[in-house]
Amino acid sequence: MILHHVKVHPESDRLKREDQLAWKIAAVAADPVALDADVEDMIINRVIDNASVAIASVNRRPVVSARAMALAHPRAGGATVFGENSDVRVHAEWAAWANGTAVRELDYHDTFLAAEYSHPGDNIPPILAVAQQLGKTGADLIRGLATGYEIQVNLVKAISLHAHKN
Repeated sequence: MILHHVKVHPESDRLKREDQLAWKIAAVAADPVALDADVEDMIINRVIDNASVAIASVNRRPVVSARAMALAHPRAGGATVFGENSDVRVHAEWAAWANGTAVRELDYHDTFLAAEYSHPGDNIPPILAVAQQLGKTGADLIRGLATGYEIQVNLVKAISLHAHKN
């Protein structure tokens, strides 16, 4: 295990790439460590949970509106939108927007509470959309989602934004 220490710096500090948070996150994402079977099973359960919540809200006004916005951005080889025919493809960022709206509309999905609170399941729509658009495998998707959860959970454990609230 590699521990990456995260520290807030003023913008005037010009950090080397290797010391920037984005670089450290990319290093974790690119680490070829194998996933345990129980992690894979939990990720699959989170995808099912996420999709179930999205489908429950698919006909609500904000979701219908977000889906219409996404459908205005078709792309061959793009990503799918919950509630649409799977042959319909849109740009990944628009699929992430529409599907993320569907997941968050009812707010019934996972919550992680630590120094801060968060919904790591919010990673699923954008990572799924990118994986679809890039033609990635299910194993690639599971690995990407595990990385998203790992990063978000660890940041939430370490950083409390509420502590700096006015």
